[in-house]
Amino acid sequence: MSDWLHNLPLVWMALVVFGVTYIIAESISAIVGAFAVGKRARTFKAVSAGMLSPLAVMFALFVVFTASQVWNDNDRASAAINREASALRSVVILAASFPGETEGRLRALVHDYVVEAETQEWPMMARRAATLRIAPRPLVEALGLTLALAPGNPGQQLAQREITTALESALEARRQRILVSRSEVGSVKWVCIILQAICAFLLIAMVHGEDRMASRIAVLIFATGVGASVLLILAYDRPFTGELSIRPEPLLQVMPETVNADVKDQ
Repeated sequence: MSDWLHNLPLVWMALVVFGVTYIIAESISAIVGAFAVGKRARTFKAVSAGMLSPLAVMFALFVVFTASQVWNDNDRASAAINREASALRSVVILAASFPGETEGRLRALVHDYVVEAETQEWPMMARRAATLRIAPRPLVEALGLTLALAPGNPGQQLAQREITTALESALEARRQRILVSRSEVGSVKWVCIILQAICAFLLIAMVHGEDRMASRIAVLIFATGVGASVLLILAYDRPFTGELSIRPEPLLQVMPETVNADVKDQ
């Protein structure tokens, strides 16, 4: 699916999805109705209505399998951001073990990292353009600063190890969310879902070929279900794109504590 469709507000996305679905359904119903005359009408009538049930089940299975990928991607993205925020909060808390310049520097680097993630990485992830080629400067500096510390007591030694582990965890969580940001439902899956829906439209129209009004009603009812299924998948297809995308709130919750600490140190 194209970027402009994913970036539409939810209301406009729904209008586009349902509009296209209804147009396709009505066109198929009209075409089948126009051909349902004479010998072709008898042929259409001979088509068993029993085929509708397995066809509908196959469409439902396609939707379920596709939706499971979408939910899994969103769960992975949310879990990665929560781990990242938790690791950064640990760094902010443990930084108090090194009062003074070191504590202030660690807090400032965490603050810079969150700002960079919100203002630079999130828009790139929304465009599926974020990569792992460049490591985040603030976290790299924070890791280097931590490793260069000379702990003066066992408590600081433990804090140094924990901060190092937390920074490595934050880097790994960032890697996971960037990887998830590039995932989406593949074009082959979309084609299969659409083809399955078209087959169902055709079969419904053929089974009700003798009654044009009944055919239109049945096709449009099924089209509503198809449109709802497509909209649901499309709205969550890309975890970081669109109106329902995942936001960096968990990371931003680290910032007030960081900023306040910086002001206090100054």
